[in-house]
Amino acid sequence: MNSKNILLTATLCGLLLTGCTKQTKKEIEYPVGVQIPRLSPYELNVIAEKIYQNETSGNPKNIMFWSPNENFASLGIGHFIWYPQGEPKKFDETFPAMIDYFIANKVEIPAWLKRVRKTGAPWRNKAIFERARGDKEFQQLKYLLLNTKALQTQFFFDRLHASIPEIIKYVAPQYRQHIVNNYNALAATRGGWYPLIDYINFKGKGIKQTERYNNQGWGLLQVLKTMRPVKAGPFALMEFSRAAQAILERRVRNSPPQRNEQRWLKGWTKRTKGYATPIL
Repeated sequence: MNSKNILLTATLCGLLLTGCTKQTKKEIEYPVGVQIPRLSPYELNVIAEKIYQNETSGNPKNIMFWSPNENFASLGIGHFIWYPQGEPKKFDETFPAMIDYFIANKVEIPAWLKRVRKTGAPWRNKAIFERARGDKEFQQLKYLLLNTKALQTQFFFDRLHASIPEIIKYVAPQYRQHIVNNYNALAATRGGWYPLIDYINFKGKGIKQTERYNNQGWGLLQVLKTMRPVKAGPFALMEFSRAAQAILERRVRNSPPQRNEQRWLKGWTKRTKGYATPIL
């Protein structure tokens, strides 16, 4: 690596049957020592299917979902968040950016989806969302999401790529090299991209102030910081898995009792334990 910060243009190609995806022209400043992401078409498709299974249990109905405990719709293989207009946005809202990504990559989307992408989800609450399942617009979006799994995964990957500078700059200087080293260890490990991509989609970057209990976050930043120092190889996967479980257990301990987050911990633990075994 050069001793100076490197300016990169995000030019990764996502895999669709028709070829490469078009990237937004954007320069990202990377700290010294952070590896430029690389993902093969094979990895992209394997990760897409794994995330789809994680979020939907392989049921196409669940690609469009609204939890009874939330004030937003969860859409796509990564259950991207989309809030109705006027709802408080406690968590990162990612679905409007996914729509923009479709447009940038020349994916044909319904006209109504283009119109509402900046104003908010067209369903005000879960009851209206469930009643709309048979509507033409609902079905159009469902099949769009089922037919663009690879592109959605490339969107996750690009999001990870763009988030690392934010994460590094967010933490105190004494922790930065430790986080860079652990990130690079995962990046250089066969199968290491999957836990990185899945976790940032699953629990976020870890820098949003509203994503905290007792001032302790649960995103990718916290996992990389909690990890012990590792080198590339199987132990990097095992250590990421251990740290992710520890962070989510801490989240549950800190959570407000009325949210009853303990009920989710079994599924979260199963998911994070899976990070220890390479999927490739």
